[in-house]
Amino acid sequence: MGDIFIRLWNNLMGRITGPMNFRLIMQPLVAAGFAIWSGVKDARAGRPAFLWTVVRDPAQRSGLLRSAWKDVGKVFMLAVILDAIYQLIQLRAVHLLELLIVAPTLAFVPYVLLRGPVTRLVARFTHRTST
Repeated sequence: MGDIFIRLWNNLMGRITGPMNFRLIMQPLVAAGFAIWSGVKDARAGRPAFLWTVVRDPAQRSGLLRSAWKDVGKVFMLAVILDAIYQLIQLRAVHLLELLIVAPTLAFVPYVLLRGPVTRLVARFTHRTST
């Protein structure tokens, strides 16, 4: 069992310097761009912060998750495809657990971490300038 975790760690760290490492920068930047765009739209519409609302308000949860998938679903699918290609080139096999770690990290994590704070920041800024 320990060998699996060692291989997993080595394979994940190998992505940093291996082929196609530019995607490790580009995909989170694209996801962040979508988060910023959606956060600004949320603030202008007067909606609350994304993650807080998803966690606390079941009535709005499904709509917000659909919105998030619409924003970063393509980035996620691209992350899955590119990581599978990377694995085939570099590792000569596709490891599902690694796909399930890398793709969400590149697509969803930046989106979830940025959308709510951007909403709050834009709402605070627009509130100050309108008074």
